[in-house]
Amino acid sequence: MKRAFKVLAGVLGAVVLLVGVVALYIRLTGLPRYAKPTLQLAVEATPERVARGARLAQMLCVTCHLDATTRVLSGRRMPDVPPEFGVIYSANITKHPTQGIASWTDGEIGYLLRTGIRRDGRYTPPYMVKLQHASDEDVLSIIAFLRSGDPLVAPNAAPTHVPEVSFLTKVLSRVAFKPFPYPTAPIGAPDAKDPVALGRYLADGLLDCYSCHSADFKTNDYFEPSKSPGYYGGGNMLLDASGQQVFSMNITPDVETGIGSWTEAQFIRALKGSFRPNGTPILYPMEGYVDMTDEEAGAIFAYLRTVPPIRKTRPVRQAVVVPASEGQGKQVYYKYACNSCHGDSGLGLHDLRRAWQKYPTDTALIEYIKDPSAKVPGIKMPTWNGVIAEDEYAPLVTHVNTLQVKTEP
Repeated sequence: MKRAFKVLAGVLGAVVLLVGVVALYIRLTGLPRYAKPTLQLAVEATPERVARGARLAQMLCVTCHLDATTRVLSGRRMPDVPPEFGVIYSANITKHPTQGIASWTDGEIGYLLRTGIRRDGRYTPPYMVKLQHASDEDVLSIIAFLRSGDPLVAPNAAPTHVPEVSFLTKVLSRVAFKPFPYPTAPIGAPDAKDPVALGRYLADGLLDCYSCHSADFKTNDYFEPSKSPGYYGGGNMLLDASGQQVFSMNITPDVETGIGSWTEAQFIRALKGSFRPNGTPILYPMEGYVDMTDEEAGAIFAYLRTVPPIRKTRPVRQAVVVPASEGQGKQVYYKYACNSCHGDSGLGLHDLRRAWQKYPTDTALIEYIKDPSAKVPGIKMPTWNGVIAEDEYAPLVTHVNTLQVKTEP
């Protein structure tokens, strides 16, 4: 009997040692590497492709890669990634020859967009969208845009910060998160005359909507999105630009907890204008798809109406309580969740600290807040006119002025 216990103890000790060695190896080696891409691809940058690519980039790339200080796609820290995955930075994808992707081939860019494997073989986990199901033409259009003369991809020497991935991310990248295989057959565009087919393509194949709106990033099925647990039922925990928890919304057709009672017009306003039917703002990391057409937004709505309803109430976001002693303006700032995009200090997705450069007077800044698109066509900031009370604008601007940095960057 004693001999049996010794043998068992030896086996258990060996297993523990092996697990320890594997864990140490994973911790030290980081994310897995795969064979370097050899895809041969030459993209003809037609005006039509560049225009289409610019619109796709606004919906897919800008939110993560646009830096508030450089105003180009030079990369930044991604505050919405849950801390369990580590401290994640998006890459510089401008046309800079060394810090950006100017030296990448079209094939290397296309391979990354499809599979998640960089030119050096490193794997990029699901915090970057993989366009496995996107049409060939849409992928080519994005590459054409990245090669274009658009100001967003103008060369910028800002270095790409290496993501500080957690041990959990390293493990999941070897167990659950895998690269997509590069398609072996052509992928065509969906039938634009079939709203449900177009909506499914946009939501699952292109915009990755299910990724946030299903139960958990860790359990999503990135190969077959509809098999993700809690598909579109929401409740997935994310972070806004100030580090507050934000839980994704249930967008299944459940009447009580989802969007089953919404009209198509209400859904389009929510998706593009960032306000729910009850007038409450939709918070970052969800940004308004202002570059989307009403037909595209309506198609997504049509598809979501076909998704099995899930009755699930998401956790309530904790409101920030601002004492009266800190001023009415600060109270208004948090009441309307301005910190969700702009952070606590004003430096979030957009650099609110330098609003004075374009809007030097209180009147000018109030006019901008009321209707940002009138000053900057295509801006993702929602129109606050009719939402913020008239007597709240003056104190709000007073608080914004306290965040201003008057020195040059």
